[in-house]
Amino acid sequence: MTAEGTAGRAGPSVRRLILGSQLRRMRERAGISCAEAGYSIRGSASKISRLETGRISFKERDVEDLLTLYGLEDPEERAQLVSLVAQSRQTGWWHRYNDRMPKWFEDYVGLEEAAARIQSWELQFVPGLMQTEEYARAVVTHGHPRAGYDEVERMVELRLRRQRILDGTHPPQLWMVVDESVLHRALGGVRVLKAQIDRLLELTALPHISLQVIPFSRSGYVAEGSFSILRFAEPELPDIAYIEHLTGALYLERSDEIEVYGRAFDRLVVDAETPRASRQALAKMRAEL
Repeated sequence: MTAEGTAGRAGPSVRRLILGSQLRRMRERAGISCAEAGYSIRGSASKISRLETGRISFKERDVEDLLTLYGLEDPEERAQLVSLVAQSRQTGWWHRYNDRMPKWFEDYVGLEEAAARIQSWELQFVPGLMQTEEYARAVVTHGHPRAGYDEVERMVELRLRRQRILDGTHPPQLWMVVDESVLHRALGGVRVLKAQIDRLLELTALPHISLQVIPFSRSGYVAEGSFSILRFAEPELPDIAYIEHLTGALYLERSDEIEVYGRAFDRLVVDAETPRASRQALAKMRAEL
């Protein structure tokens, strides 16, 4: 798939990644170091590294200069790549929620929307993509006890808007593993929990969504905290592991880092009940509430 075709359905965060990845491959093919490339655009090796990993925005002049340095002369290919600069500056739908969304979370929302597969391990809450409105509101109000009504509603609205990817023409494969304690934590009360379990049963009946529960009798200790792995269909994009903490988030994409988190997720899947047994456990729990 061409850069233009690949980027056509992607948000600005993904377009930056696609362009950066293409530039990295051209630089390596030309045998040019990051320092040499940085010097050619009046920058540094670290700037080239940040550009190639999509962490900062591009300037058309810099891309043009890099393409010349790397020996790309075909006018059509150059035009396609340069066009990604403007596309990467376009705002995604989530920018309307900037007032309620930390800067470090913006890229995750864009990457989540473009992922072909999302794998998550959750220790405390039902994963955000599977939450009901009332459950999401309970999570937000517990996590932000001083937030006003309008602020809470904006955060809930954002969470529900993210869930639209599950109903799209080409929804991602969603594979979630949760600790059993998540299903006993009645945030918002028993009525909210009942509705949330109903929602989980509804979602896990869909062919592209799987949920596995790790029972109390098994470990889950292979990962000390929650994390997600985003995998993309496009060969231009690396898999990304996302780990959130109180003041920010980590985006890991080195192959050795992804391998560690991939193995951890595989172990969690083995420790957990099967998707079918997990659905049965959910139905039993719902009947007992």
